[in-house]
Amino acid sequence: MNATATHSLFTRPRSIIDVIKPLLFVFLLLPSLLIAYAIFFDPIMLGANPAEAILHHTGDWVIHCLLLTLAVTPLRRLTKWNDAIKLRRMLGLFSFYYVSLHFLAYIGFDRLFDFSDLAREIAKRPFILVGFLSFLLMIPLAITSTRGWVLRLGGKTWARLHRLIYVIAILGIVHYWWLVKRDITWPLIFALVLAALLAYRLFIIMRPASRRSVARRS
Repeated sequence: MNATATHSLFTRPRSIIDVIKPLLFVFLLLPSLLIAYAIFFDPIMLGANPAEAILHHTGDWVIHCLLLTLAVTPLRRLTKWNDAIKLRRMLGLFSFYYVSLHFLAYIGFDRLFDFSDLAREIAKRPFILVGFLSFLLMIPLAITSTRGWVLRLGGKTWARLHRLIYVIAILGIVHYWWLVKRDITWPLIFALVLAALLAYRLFIIMRPASRRSVARRS
């Protein structure tokens, strides 16, 4: 190892975001690694119904990551910590990562890769239809998450497309709510958090309009 490489290993992080980002990456990846470990080495960890446990864990982390993604902008605005925006793409991609695992777990463990059976289930069960729709909507967001796609689409078009995350989050929570039916504690908590984030977004959108109205009256 040369002197330059050695120096780079021990260089102090340029800002706190350089510390938080890799730690957050490991934290978000860890649940999927634990699931993989349980599948291959210790299935007892997953309980009496491993397929259901995997579906629930991956589904929960889809919603966790979606809500964290939506929380980045309020965090940045309220704390003036502009570097928080550097976390948003990673959080969004982890949302897609876990929804992909969730879908693969469903189609693999629950449907045994029988796609004709999947089509029947989607048509028959509204909560599966809603969940599948949210998965489909996340695909273009994941594909266009790079800076290159921002340039191709243009900033305004890209921003409009990525507002679909609000629709996706709503559909995800509806999917969860309809799935559990009786004990709606966690879907309700997630719904309240999402409602707060949507209310903040609406407040930010309407505030400039209210300021212009005040200015015209004065």
